[in-house]
Amino acid sequence: MELKKLAQLIALMCVAGSAAAQTAEQPMARVEITGSSIKRIAKEGALPVEVISRKQIEAQGIVNAEQLIATLNINGNGSDNLASNADVTSGSQRGNNGASSANLRGQGADSTLVLLNGRRVATHGMKGSAVDLNSIPFAAVERVEVLKDGASAIYGTDAIGGVINFILKKNYKGLEAQAFTDVTEAGGGNIARYQLTGGVGDLQEQGFNLLFAVSTGENKALRGDQRDFVNTFQPERGVSVDTRGTPFANVFATSLGNTIFSRASNTGPVRRGTTQAYSGVSLLDLPGGAGCNSVDGMGAYDEKLWDTPSGGLGCAWDTGRAAVLQQPVKNSNFVTRATMRRGGHEFFAELVGAKTEVAKRFSPNQVSPGAATFPASSFYPSTGAAYNEVFNALVAEFPSIEANRGLPIAYRWRCMDCGDREIATESRAGRLQLGADGQVGKYDYKLGLTRATSESESTLGNGYNYTAPLAAALGSGLINPFLKAGEKQSQQALDLIRATSAAGVVLYGGKTTLTAFDASLSGEVYTLPGGPIMAALGTDIRKEEYKFNGDLRNLAERRAILNAPFDDVNVLPQVSRDIRAFYAEVLVPLTKELDVTVAARQDHYSGFGNTLNPKVSFRYQPSTQLLFRGSYNEGFRAPAFNQLFNGITESTYAGKDLADPGKCASGKVDTTKPGCESITPVVYTGGKSDLGPETSKQGTLGVVFEPTPRFSANMDIWEVRRFDTIKEVDLPVMLANYELFKNQFGRDADGNLAVIDRRWLNTGAAITRGIEIGARTNGKLWAGNWAAGVDGSYLLKKKSKPLETAPYSKDEVGVFSFTGDLGLKWKHTAYVTFARGDWSAMFQNVYRSGYTDQVLPGVASGRIVPSNYNAKVDAYAIFHASLSYTGVKNLSFTAGIKNLFDKDPPFAITYDGNTGAGSSWEPRVADPRGRSLTLMANYKFL
Repeated sequence: MELKKLAQLIALMCVAGSAAAQTAEQPMARVEITGSSIKRIAKEGALPVEVISRKQIEAQGIVNAEQLIATLNINGNGSDNLASNADVTSGSQRGNNGASSANLRGQGADSTLVLLNGRRVATHGMKGSAVDLNSIPFAAVERVEVLKDGASAIYGTDAIGGVINFILKKNYKGLEAQAFTDVTEAGGGNIARYQLTGGVGDLQEQGFNLLFAVSTGENKALRGDQRDFVNTFQPERGVSVDTRGTPFANVFATSLGNTIFSRASNTGPVRRGTTQAYSGVSLLDLPGGAGCNSVDGMGAYDEKLWDTPSGGLGCAWDTGRAAVLQQPVKNSNFVTRATMRRGGHEFFAELVGAKTEVAKRFSPNQVSPGAATFPASSFYPSTGAAYNEVFNALVAEFPSIEANRGLPIAYRWRCMDCGDREIATESRAGRLQLGADGQVGKYDYKLGLTRATSESESTLGNGYNYTAPLAAALGSGLINPFLKAGEKQSQQALDLIRATSAAGVVLYGGKTTLTAFDASLSGEVYTLPGGPIMAALGTDIRKEEYKFNGDLRNLAERRAILNAPFDDVNVLPQVSRDIRAFYAEVLVPLTKELDVTVAARQDHYSGFGNTLNPKVSFRYQPSTQLLFRGSYNEGFRAPAFNQLFNGITESTYAGKDLADPGKCASGKVDTTKPGCESITPVVYTGGKSDLGPETSKQGTLGVVFEPTPRFSANMDIWEVRRFDTIKEVDLPVMLANYELFKNQFGRDADGNLAVIDRRWLNTGAAITRGIEIGARTNGKLWAGNWAAGVDGSYLLKKKSKPLETAPYSKDEVGVFSFTGDLGLKWKHTAYVTFARGDWSAMFQNVYRSGYTDQVLPGVASGRIVPSNYNAKVDAYAIFHASLSYTGVKNLSFTAGIKNLFDKDPPFAITYDGNTGAGSSWEPRVADPRGRSLTLMANYKFL
């Protein structure tokens, strides 16, 4: 349906463009295009390259690289942005604090190459596997080129998904300042940016140019409770919260000691008049109670959705509303570049620096019985002020517990007075680039020397407390976990909590360093009847270094901190690898209409040996109106340092949706079937030193149709096949293929599932296939100029197999997944612009198709059918508008409205019962900010 509508739109644009056709072509100089080392006229390229100008960027109210990448239809919908990592994370997402990355064609951030002026920058210091977009000096960006094709044969191993090249201003003269603000109508999440750009000298006339640009900006926090669409208590639609750590505590049975609910047993008492044993009971949910929703953020626990009958009298707490939807970010960066021209040679020195501060904030910590954290001595004693009220209310429903009067109360509680958990991450990135380019005879040359670093450090803020002192404080009975709405802790209790704070402890940090030398020579080598044969030779020699530190405290002072995600098992002294590469590229015009480009790159990776990656592309233009193009290339990606050397992280699975695949034939939790009960094994994640590289084969085939200078359309079909993929296999995939992964499931002496090993593997293979479509047209109207365009991406296939011996999975296009890329079938961006005199305007539509939603255990087993349940997530479509004015000398204004019709993200079940993260919307697809007003002013002093 989406393709049919687009075809109709393109046909209409074609008619309009033809009617307005004029013939006027300007000669174009030869330039180097992203994806090739040969200089040529940009229109002659055989590869699909999207060029985004500074003017287009500003018209959309975009002020940083993350915002720009989010608008690209070719960019995947992975957990690569700050909104997707704003809550509790697990597995490969751990340690990604403060980073935002690109993910072209859904191939992953570590398979997308990000360049600055055609050369590499250091990957993010924390994980060392992908470039942080916050490090790009966006104030000085002149244009962005996006290569929608693999480029391992030219740039190296991490260009499987494509290449994004941020190209800075060159030979800039003048001084200008820009101020930008983006203010939401509903409040929260405001954005501000200020920048200053200056330059002196003229390369052509004076032989030198000095450029500098500085910018600073801030994204304010947007909390979940500031948006009504964030509501995880919607059982009628199939979602509710599985977190019973609540501001008003739930009472539990435990085997850790004798309590009012049990004598050292995890089985709670039987409710009067029933045969059901209960654990996790709240006074608020008992008959005559005030109700769970009497406390802000709480609601009744839905035991049917989670198939947990023992939880039928409990309350839950909406962690999604407590999370930050947009993390607060402060970012400053600068670039300075000195260029000198002597004859046909240019020499330059460029220094780039960036500092990013991100404060990740999410729900307050949960206190729950545990042998290593909160043993029996920390339970609520009979001397506590609320003890008698709690016990008397419970004994009315559970008469059998009268014999336990005076025993302590075991409970699960959300420590609101501990404050929201906060992890502050500061990242500093820099690059010094020295280089030269010019001509030697009839050949073009390039030389470059690079030194780049990225260093990050995460520090605990509020919300983290030393475990033992907090447990002792709770055991005193002075802290009341049973506060009703409007009640507060005593000052003595608050002082006890504050005395246990661990704010200021360094969590972990990392640093990456890149040292590189590159050189290339290109030019015409022979002339055929069809035109000159052009060739390029080059080398790329670099050293990549990485180190990661954990807890910086002295060993004797490392007191345990409740739920602090230390990664001491991943501590890694500096490791490095050397890469030596040589490549060649030849463009052969077989006829005046047909040329073929052949390229190959030989890489030597220390520890992995040699790899040769070829690329072949063609361009066939039988007429000035029609062009056919295509390419085939192969890729190679070595494992990242953290994938090789990370230690084993052990995490107890906390969700209610996991059944033992060796005992439960259906694989679905169902308490009515023996062997299908919910289990909570330990899950291993981490690196493996025996990982091998992954390889890829990919190709594109496309056509460009330009019947008039005022209309053009293009369509490219592409496919990427990856082999021996380096992957942390999703738990549902392992469960569904239990026989294949049997060795990854560890059992205890009684045969019970105890451990699941999810460390990185070289898995089977993956296929991704899609079509990219675009059209442009323009004309004259009302004494002005109009233009319209559309770019769309249609995902045809997304399949994988967990091991080489396994069959491919069902198609994953349009199907929910917790991690990785969410493969949306259709995405497009369409626009209309109009300019007349000093005024110009733009109207834009962004569309993302719907998909099949997540299913919670009770619905999956068929035990419950929610009254308003819809298995499909609706499409997401928003509109933007902007108006610019340049009628004041040296001054320009742009005002815009983002999300013109204030469209909320569609309802989606993203709650994760294992981590307690997620809620009722999908941050990989939608923007939570709502309608906002943008204002941009630019003043040129010189």
